[in-house]
Amino acid sequence: MLNKLKEEVYKANIAICESGLVKLTWGNASAISREEGLVVIKPSGVDYSVLSPDDMVVVDLEERVVEGRLKPSSDTPTHIFLYRSFREIGGIVHTHSTWATAWAQACRSIPCFGTTHADHFYKEVPCTRFLKAEEVENDYELNTGKIIGETFSTRDYQRTPGVLVAGHAPFTWGKDVKDAVKNSIILEEIAKMACLTLLIKGETQVLPEYIMNKHYFRKHGKDAYYGQK
Repeated sequence: MLNKLKEEVYKANIAICESGLVKLTWGNASAISREEGLVVIKPSGVDYSVLSPDDMVVVDLEERVVEGRLKPSSDTPTHIFLYRSFREIGGIVHTHSTWATAWAQACRSIPCFGTTHADHFYKEVPCTRFLKAEEVENDYELNTGKIIGETFSTRDYQRTPGVLVAGHAPFTWGKDVKDAVKNSIILEEIAKMACLTLLIKGETQVLPEYIMNKHYFRKHGKDAYYGQK
């Protein structure tokens, strides 16, 4: 079942590990088949060195395991909530990458200081609020998805394909799981650049909006001209 998607999700999980975004088992990637209404996700706590495509777990949108001999990631409810809420996405990546997680632990959104950021993430990368005690005690992973949805209630999730969960770590998404991996790599780099920028000059101003708009929309707007046709 969904063998091609399992292979893609497996490769995505290996990619975030090989990119240095994941240490030990601190991360997961998933993809959804919108036609089937099924999600393929990494199994919980399995070391990347022994992972195989056959280890990927298939779940439905009610979190029921449809296929797989292993338990799915503990973050599965978060992924499923995002797939339900963000209808245009096809893949999700969650890591505890060092620089982005540092911003999450500081409970700070990442300002758009430069064009590298603006090329890929429109405006700041937001940080959620902290979960409340009752939200942690009851349905923690589901409520993690809900506060991400809450954070994007006034934002465009397609223009800003990532978030920092306060005190936790980043999540990114994309049109497919490969795109979500790319966004995770980019998020880590702009988190690092932003941190170094503030170390050099603590009162750095954000990129002027007209420059930010130029860089974002030349890649992503209806009249985008960056790259090849």
